[in-house]
Amino acid sequence: MANPSVEPDGQRAGSEGRGAPGASERATVWRDILPMPDVKHVGLTTYDAKDPDTTYPPIVALHPPGGAPNVLIVLLDDVGFGASSAFGGPCNTPTAERLAAGGLKLNRFHTTALCSPTRQAMLTGRNHHSVGMGGVTEMATSAPGYSSIRPKDKAPIAETLMLNGYSTAQFGKCHEVPVWEVSPVGPFTQWPTGSGFEYFYGFIGGEANQYYPGLYEGTAPVQRPKTPEEGYTLTEDLADRAITWVRQQKALMPDKPFFMYWAPGAGSPR
Repeated sequence: MANPSVEPDGQRAGSEGRGAPGASERATVWRDILPMPDVKHVGLTTYDAKDPDTTYPPIVALHPPGGAPNVLIVLLDDVGFGASSAFGGPCNTPTAERLAAGGLKLNRFHTTALCSPTRQAMLTGRNHHSVGMGGVTEMATSAPGYSSIRPKDKAPIAETLMLNGYSTAQFGKCHEVPVWEVSPVGPFTQWPTGSGFEYFYGFIGGEANQYYPGLYEGTAPVQRPKTPEEGYTLTEDLADRAITWVRQQKALMPDKPFFMYWAPGAGSPR
């Protein structure tokens, strides 16, 4: 890793938010080591409530560095780069246009031209072969770079953010799980909840019926909330779940930023 910057009190930049308040103890909490090592209490330990020296460092919740933003990734399935009106395409996407008008439009996104490799490269920030995803999971072999198994030394972005104090959630399509691990008995180390996402609602695999999907919440199979005759579509369900999750986060911990990955299995709700 690159050498971290050092602040005047000897602690590394961004180490606030965990452990005892003293600078000598905070100096051992560094964000370039994940999970962050626990700060050990060094001092007198007593068991007498009347002893005036019976004081201990407070328990401090882990928080990201100050000003850490909320992060939302929306990945549309099978929609070409030039399709959106935000990039001059024929599909009317007014919300995307409004977002683009107030931010940046990047036009050099790297795609592998395949589903699983592109997703895993984006979710880890690494070359798809280096994370074992040279092809889609259904075509996995034991050849290096093609096993569909993410190496243990390649952490997903969601895990890095979660270990830095973010709330994390994934909704929709997950096509990064080896096919022999797609079952209610796992193992679940490469499912979303084993890849840094604290909450997952969606489907595992390359495709799903948009009206009768096989859904999971976390790692447990669940039924859709209503029938197609009652107006059910998968994309709308994913949107409702995502909105509810954000409202809960902001109602209970408004100062805690979130990282959400929202990846429907279709380009539009209907």
